[in-house]
Amino acid sequence: MNTVTATHSASEVTAPPASAVPLGPAVLVLEDGTRYTGRAYGATGRTLGELVFSTGMTGYQETLTDPSYAGQIVLMTAPHIGNTGANDTDMESRKIWVAGFVVRDPARRVSNFRAQRSLDEDLVADGVVGISGIDTRAVTRHIRSAGAMRAGVFSGSELELPEEEQLRLVREQEPMAGKNLSAVVTTPERYEVPVADGVERIGTIAVLDLGVKRATVQYLSEHGFDVIVLPATTSLEEIRALAPDALFYSNGPGDPAASDAQVEVLRGLLRDGVPYFGICFGNQLLGRALGFGTYKLPFGHRGINQPVLDKRTGRVEITSQNHGFAVDAPIEGELDSPAGLGRVQVSHYSLNDQVVEGLECLDIAAFSVQYHPEAAAGPHDAFYLFDRFRQLVKERAAQPAAGAEGAN
Repeated sequence: MNTVTATHSASEVTAPPASAVPLGPAVLVLEDGTRYTGRAYGATGRTLGELVFSTGMTGYQETLTDPSYAGQIVLMTAPHIGNTGANDTDMESRKIWVAGFVVRDPARRVSNFRAQRSLDEDLVADGVVGISGIDTRAVTRHIRSAGAMRAGVFSGSELELPEEEQLRLVREQEPMAGKNLSAVVTTPERYEVPVADGVERIGTIAVLDLGVKRATVQYLSEHGFDVIVLPATTSLEEIRALAPDALFYSNGPGDPAASDAQVEVLRGLLRDGVPYFGICFGNQLLGRALGFGTYKLPFGHRGINQPVLDKRTGRVEITSQNHGFAVDAPIEGELDSPAGLGRVQVSHYSLNDQVVEGLECLDIAAFSVQYHPEAAAGPHDAFYLFDRFRQLVKERAAQPAAGAEGAN
């Protein structure tokens, strides 16, 4: 019988971390004046952000390290968080991006052979102020009724601030609407990942990093692309100079209405006929490039259990999502792009609230989805989209089109 040798000894993996010792009282303050008292979790101090909830029962490390959560205090609806610890493999980016973390019952003991450290150690290392021991179900129900709102977590010396001062700080922070956060999370400089060993090379793909996850870059490489990851500020001329065979816009935080520069870059490359695939924020920016508007959802879609209908196949996909904005377009019928980029249709929509979950261009080689087909923590119902894009780029290379100018 074969045995698996763990990287760390049992005592290192299962011993309660030092940071599990109670750190004192903390309070979560919402902009409507609602207050929830609990215990400090992770770093102590003050943090401000938009309070949102995530419904995933697993994958908390992927959630924390997803750049799309920048500027947000994330509440986990699953009650027990941290039991599998943390490791380097499951990091979706270089650090934890959430502004704050809210849990009900933090694990007192790490129990997983892959764990390299406890979750609270990572929170402390990255300075993430959190709170535990509150009724997260009550908070979730409140947000479901009132909508996502500005909030703050106060612990340590910040807990001593008068209640009215804490509320003032919460209310004076900028709302998420109107924020451009791509510059905060993007790569500071260009880097490249070659096509994976043993995979047929399809071509070069330019990835505009608006908050891209490591899994996305890995999967593009494994589907035959030499990946060039670019800062969010890369210009149209700079991308044209690379002459990529395809273009990808990643997920990311902030309001798509505040990303005019990236929209203009995308519109120009679509007119050039470059095949395009967008995920999450990339779906919203495709919508804007086509001439549609976007709007803020009451409380967004976050978690790994969101049902979506694929109109092409009639299948229901369970998807991973993290977005607070959506494309404003009718979910039925073919539409003429207001920006003159040919015909377009909504390819996917949410079965919970009929929000647009995907766009498909009918006259140019471009499509996008609002959810995450690369979800590392699952589900993997939508992973086929990488194969679909690979085939689209191959077909485009075999029969070059004239670009969007000839679409109409």
